[in-house]
Amino acid sequence: MTTLLVKNACIVTMDDHHTEISDGGLFIRDGFIEAVGQTASLPSVADEVLDLSGHVVLPGLVNTHHHFYQTLTRNLPAAQDANLFNWLKTLYPIWARLTPEDIFTSAQTALAELALSGCTTASDHLYLFPNGSKLDDEIEAGRTLGVRLHASRGSMSLGESQGGLPPDSVTDSEEHILADSERVIQRYHDPKPGSMTQIVLAPCSPFSVTGTLMKESAALARRYGVHLHTHLAETEDEEQFCLQKFGYRPVGYMESLDWVGADVWFAHAVYVNPQEIAVFARHQCGVAHCPTSNMRLASGIAPIREYLAAGVNVGLGVDGSASNDGSHLLTEVRQAMLLSRVREGITGFSLSNNPERRLMTARQALWLGTRGGAAVLGRSDIGSLEAGKCADFFAINLNTLDLAGGAVHDPVAAIVFCQPRRVDYTVVGGRFVVREGQLVTVDENELIARHNRAAKRLVDAI
Repeated sequence: MTTLLVKNACIVTMDDHHTEISDGGLFIRDGFIEAVGQTASLPSVADEVLDLSGHVVLPGLVNTHHHFYQTLTRNLPAAQDANLFNWLKTLYPIWARLTPEDIFTSAQTALAELALSGCTTASDHLYLFPNGSKLDDEIEAGRTLGVRLHASRGSMSLGESQGGLPPDSVTDSEEHILADSERVIQRYHDPKPGSMTQIVLAPCSPFSVTGTLMKESAALARRYGVHLHTHLAETEDEEQFCLQKFGYRPVGYMESLDWVGADVWFAHAVYVNPQEIAVFARHQCGVAHCPTSNMRLASGIAPIREYLAAGVNVGLGVDGSASNDGSHLLTEVRQAMLLSRVREGITGFSLSNNPERRLMTARQALWLGTRGGAAVLGRSDIGSLEAGKCADFFAINLNTLDLAGGAVHDPVAAIVFCQPRRVDYTVVGGRFVVREGQLVTVDENELIARHNRAAKRLVDAI
């Protein structure tokens, strides 16, 4: 058995009572939290004692939507100023050149960035498998980093020749998709508390797979008890595509395919009406809110306040690094707060006219990034610092120039308002992934060099 004592910190538990403990600590045994409270109330002896005086400690952030492989195509000039459909058409031919080594390297890079921003659990959506690539490649990368991974076995079967958006070169047969989906579930899915790897089935989007594949993926997932994920209602273009091809708006199309339920969550969900929000609430569907990506591609602003008011679970996602150009989840917390306020301004919010209504706060945004994300992924063992839950947390030193002044008044809000940065510690299951601002599970400089070589090779081949 191994134990870790964290002491003398500002502990933000994110429990149901929103408990915050000054001069607090955690006692951890074998990867799980055994006790939370004032430092003086905790055992004083452990295998390792971490004094975090002057730090704020929060539950590890939960990333609910990403495309790790896209770190290799960040900031390409040809895709810098495109909307979603044109952006995809520009990048698909480049992604068709990916190798298994590229998938591994890009996953390591994305997970390293996430860990350095306080993320301890990440869901990735890998939906193309060129040149022998497999979901196994990113699962192995996750194991090297030590971050919990919900690996989505994505798919694209509806190519251009069949009226879909992607070129046929990056699509696959539905028979192989379903067979490989079952293979990775059987090999890797671990549903137990504290699980480091879970599998998700995730046909890419309504414009890249058939309705038959959506239905059969749902049936397969429910047979094994795994979750379902896809992009939905991201743009107005998608709405028109669904109406013209299927005769439904995107949410209605999902209902027709039995793609609603507590085991389903959707990325983006920007273009929905009140009736569709009610569908999500009634069926307990979750939403992955990706504010930076939605701004980057001019997709719009998701109705997060309306989702929360209806009781819909909402988590945060950095989305693909080619539509965000970064994998900093704490920044996404800040962006969610700020974009919510922008939307309030657009819709005519004012305190004088709405005395009972308030702008999204820093703590509410942090809730989305922790408890919200855990709920979206269907996990009750992460998202808060409570006895019995996984020992997943991150810590930030408050005695730094960028937090000077702000942390004096409200240290918790300061880490959101005062421009988030690299965290000082990230711990997953009681094991350090980041210590004193440095990755401990991979060589950062070697990873950067390897990643840059891969990115250059892909683009030079154009």
